[in-house]
Amino acid sequence: MPAVEEVKVNPWLIAAAVVLPTFMEVMDTSIATVALPHIAGSLSASNDEATWVLTSYLAANAVVLPASSWFSLRFGRRNFLLACIVLFTIASFACGSAISLGMIVIARAIQGAAGGALQPLSQAILLESFPPEKRGQAMAVFGLGVVVAPIVGPTLGGWITDQYTWRWAFYINIPVGALAVLMISRFVSDPPYIRNARVGRLDRIGLGLLAAGLGTMQVVLDKGQEDDWFGAVWIRWAVAAVIVALAAFIIREFLIEKPLVDLRVFCNRNFTFGCLLMGLFGGAIYGLITLLPLFYQTLLGYTARLAGIAVAPRGVGAIIIMPIVGVLSGRIDNRWMIALGFALFGYTGLIFGDLTLGISEWSLLWPIILSGVAAGMVFVPLTTATMGTLSNEQMGNASGLFNLLRNIGGSVGISMVDTVITRHEQIRHSELAQHITAGTPLYQQLLAAVQKLVMERRGAGMALDRAYALLSRMIEQQASALSYVDVFRDLAMISFLCIPLVWLLKRVKSRGAVAAH
Repeated sequence: MPAVEEVKVNPWLIAAAVVLPTFMEVMDTSIATVALPHIAGSLSASNDEATWVLTSYLAANAVVLPASSWFSLRFGRRNFLLACIVLFTIASFACGSAISLGMIVIARAIQGAAGGALQPLSQAILLESFPPEKRGQAMAVFGLGVVVAPIVGPTLGGWITDQYTWRWAFYINIPVGALAVLMISRFVSDPPYIRNARVGRLDRIGLGLLAAGLGTMQVVLDKGQEDDWFGAVWIRWAVAAVIVALAAFIIREFLIEKPLVDLRVFCNRNFTFGCLLMGLFGGAIYGLITLLPLFYQTLLGYTARLAGIAVAPRGVGAIIIMPIVGVLSGRIDNRWMIALGFALFGYTGLIFGDLTLGISEWSLLWPIILSGVAAGMVFVPLTTATMGTLSNEQMGNASGLFNLLRNIGGSVGISMVDTVITRHEQIRHSELAQHITAGTPLYQQLLAAVQKLVMERRGAGMALDRAYALLSRMIEQQASALSYVDVFRDLAMISFLCIPLVWLLKRVKSRGAVAAH
């Protein structure tokens, strides 16, 4: 690997400058989720129609991620990063000012396209600004943005929506974007290989194939459960279109002289297995982030704000562990930390798998904090190990693909979690209902107790009907709770299965003397 270019600016100032837009972008992927019902009501749309606010963002985001390297070489990485931040900020204002569903969907698509490049560009700049032996510390700072932002998003979004209006969930990006532009203009510059780069013409066909494949895949993941997956004809055709488009894209990128995305980077063993592990981890962590707020809101009756507060301690765990991981990353074999992180995440999944409807708001405090610790232990060293055997010239291209795999893993994880919850709830309901018959003594006792309770409040006339309704509701709640238990245990199993894959990574040794710390 070529020597790291001498950086005139303090690298920690560069880190602060590039983490700021990353935090803003990642937080924006989740901040709108709790505001969707309010957005739908304000713009006279149904809840299903309002989900396009999320889908349009994610689809545009996924398309730009792998293409960000070409744009940064063509226009200059610093200039392209500044343009993306400015466009993201303007689109945020348009989202907050939207007066119709079509307007906010278009604005969110522009926001997603601009935001798609922020993560890989920021990550590449950060990795190149630090010497190899300190890249673990740099990624710990970057990890604070990527790991903590999805946790802060729902909490902040719920508070803003309850206290003010959903529009301020987008307006808050404006001062953050302005500060990011000022800091990057002052502290970030392009290295020689970026300034002197000579790139070919934009591969419009490749970009079109990529957009068609990833965009259609995101729509399928978003609407699959709603339309019964392969039971719907349009989904079967859409999946076929995704396969054809992505296969054609891959073939084209290997055949043309100047590809939009250099897929040959997957010949690097660490990068290939690192992307695989990050995709699996993305599915697990985003699945967990989605599940817990839903459990608190749908089964325990929490408001969006309270549910956000309940899961917020995960951010505390991440903040606590990030500095420790950053220091250890340059001194010990990162594979041990990655394996321990997956093991700890699996352990917390098993604890979540024992939850019941009788838990208090503090029952899951420590498991939630530990899940944040586990996320930090995986993300930082895994990123370091994945990128550690690549040259600086490969960083931009590789970071775009790496972040794409994490986002795809997250989208698949959220979609699969939604599917399993819905279908296991039906299975669990059938299992519980088959043991409850009119002749069962336990059922008769329970029915009599509920009927007596209702009679004291509603009178004898409606007591039996109300008792039947309450019992039916109890069965539904228990079935739903058991479906959540099933998913938590599945996520734990996925985490444990990732541990053997960690040892397929080569050990990345720190370059430079330890005394450099």
